[in-house]
Amino acid sequence: MSIALTSGASLHPLVLPARADAADAGEFRELSRVRNAVYRELTGRSEQDLTPEALLPLLRSRPERTTVVWAVRVDGDIVGRAVVDIPHEEGSRVAIASIEMLPRVWGRGIGRAIVPHIEAVVRQHGRTVIQNWTEQQAGDGRRLQARTGFGSVPDDHVARFLTRQGFSLEQVYRVSRLDMAPGAVERAAALLREAEGFSTDYRVLQWIVPTPAEHLDGYAWLKSRMSTDAPSADLETDEETWDADRLIAAEKRIAEMGQTVQVTAAQHIATGELTAFTELGIGPDVRGTTHQHDTLVLKEHRGHRLGQLVKSTALLSWPEVAPDSPDLITYNAEENRPMLSINEAMGFVPIAYEGAWKKELT
Repeated sequence: MSIALTSGASLHPLVLPARADAADAGEFRELSRVRNAVYRELTGRSEQDLTPEALLPLLRSRPERTTVVWAVRVDGDIVGRAVVDIPHEEGSRVAIASIEMLPRVWGRGIGRAIVPHIEAVVRQHGRTVIQNWTEQQAGDGRRLQARTGFGSVPDDHVARFLTRQGFSLEQVYRVSRLDMAPGAVERAAALLREAEGFSTDYRVLQWIVPTPAEHLDGYAWLKSRMSTDAPSADLETDEETWDADRLIAAEKRIAEMGQTVQVTAAQHIATGELTAFTELGIGPDVRGTTHQHDTLVLKEHRGHRLGQLVKSTALLSWPEVAPDSPDLITYNAEENRPMLSINEAMGFVPIAYEGAWKKELT
């Protein structure tokens, strides 16, 4: 059932097809195309493109999360989408929401008309906080400072829209790029030698997902600590519960998306505990950009250069996995100076910034 928004604009609940190539998947495939076009126009880059086959698993609800998706239409054409994720963590107050539309339809009041429908879904699920992550193109004009005191984003149309809808800029992530040139390998090798001198009580383990059975529990524990040990400013962060079953399901989605993900972990030799990890991933096009996904060192094991150990090891081994990938993209909180310092030493350079926004519902 469509929802009228403004003149010519409407909101359509999206029923996900069973398969991206199913006979009834036409609307979903068009939404996928528009989603990629929106990201390209917002960022000026293409490495966030996803095929319909890769996008579909991300939009399905799952045991730990309910996802609601709408297509935004103007005069019958899909021009964007709105998405709400409702985490199922016990005691959660949070929903994660986004409105993504082609810039050619900005300024018509469509986004403003969508917000009440998002808030209604959030309230129906008993949540009181909406959070949003949006990347913005670099600009030379006025900037908006994050409440952390670290980092800023352009005070552009995106920032003004979110601010007018009651969102505050809580945190800024730096988007950094590394050119996979010979110099990057040389720097990573030097950093690895240095890290090995500080981490003699640890060994490095690597695997391509799916994770070997003997590491499922340890890796799941590391994934759960991402929600408690990574910098999160004053955002509402649910303590996520990961176990072997949740990890296996997540890795099945990775396979369905046609992605290859390598995990590099540090293991404490005396106890056998996994204490740090980083993930590198690439999609079906092995000539495309590599993404650095989660990276974490457990709080109780910091001070041993484990972040440097796993990141440099991962980079050195990645050409064996994706030799034709030209570059690597990573996202880090601006206040996460230890991780940023490692990235800078490896040769990463900033290319953009992503704002983390929060709205408290009354």
